[in-house]
Amino acid sequence: MDQLIYLYGLIPTSATAQKSFPSFQGFDGESEIYTIPINKVTAVVCNLDANGHSEETIKEKIDNDMEWLQEKAFHHHKTLVALYKEYTVIPLKFCTIYKSEQSMYDKIQASEEKIEQTFESLEGNEEWNLKIYCDDEKLKQDVSKNNFEIEAKKKEISTLTPGRQFFEMKKIDELVEAELEKEKNRVCEELHEKLKEFSVKAEIKRNWSRDVTGLKENMAWNSVFLLPVDKVDSYLEEVKRLEKELGQTGWRFEASGPWPAYHFSSFS
Repeated sequence: MDQLIYLYGLIPTSATAQKSFPSFQGFDGESEIYTIPINKVTAVVCNLDANGHSEETIKEKIDNDMEWLQEKAFHHHKTLVALYKEYTVIPLKFCTIYKSEQSMYDKIQASEEKIEQTFESLEGNEEWNLKIYCDDEKLKQDVSKNNFEIEAKKKEISTLTPGRQFFEMKKIDELVEAELEKEKNRVCEELHEKLKEFSVKAEIKRNWSRDVTGLKENMAWNSVFLLPVDKVDSYLEEVKRLEKELGQTGWRFEASGPWPAYHFSSFS
């Protein structure tokens, strides 16, 4: 029976000599996860039956079987989180599968120098995510009260006939919406720059829709930070302070971590 290799992540070979590798169940729910040392890099893998896990079969499952996708994606993430607690780990993307051990070996060996540099950059650092949410209606009230252009337009409209006022108020609504987006971007960019001072690296990610988050508030900002371990507490304290400062105008922060360095390590 042909075997595929499912690759979860990479860890330093030196770390595996210091502690025994934990026991994990593999992707198919039957096989065991094991390690393959490749010089100074060790691959964390499991075997998969080629017939049941071909590229076409996996794509079909991802596209059409949400229950399978959620279960397997959670398994992948849970395994990486468990590895992260024990080792410096470069996490691989969900469903990174090689046709043979040799093909994986060749790929890793060709990138070994870059992988070792990544291990060094991750050592002593943690990845943290910050999502910023905004109650648009609450912030809109604040923006309307404190925006000179909007206030001037309202005064101008108050002198018009009722019929004209109706149409001009629609323009005001559009202006408020535009100023609201400007204010949200301004605040979030300032917050990001302030919090970036605690980090080694920082990235801005795509916002999630309310359909994804299931929340009534809109996500206004989504960022990740690679933080030195000794700065994590100061970073979290600053997040709390900023949320307290801005909370009355509709802002809410959600800091989570530490996570495997999904965003600050790459191996494709």
